[in-house]
Amino acid sequence: MSVDTDVMWLDEHRLVSLTELVEISGLTESELLELVHAGVIPARDPGPRFTFSARVVTIARTACRLRDDLELDARGLGVALRLLERVQDLEAEIARLRAQLPRS
Repeated sequence: MSVDTDVMWLDEHRLVSLTELVEISGLTESELLELVHAGVIPARDPGPRFTFSARVVTIARTACRLRDDLELDARGLGVALRLLERVQDLEAEIARLRAQLPRS
């Protein structure tokens, strides 16, 4: 039994084009551009040919799942992604504060 899978190392130094991000994420180009213009997905080079850090692949895939599961439009995706980012930030802060507590 053979399973074809594409693997991409997601690091800060790898760049992804808009075309690649469309193929990888499952979002349309217009949805991605709307999220870029809303500041939800940061473009590395916002010139005529958008490029992105490979780290945004995770954000774009999450946006696709939210769109499909909750039937959200691009504005709704922006709100949901910002809320998820805020939750992650708060969880990281809680973990940091717990690490500072004395062990009993």
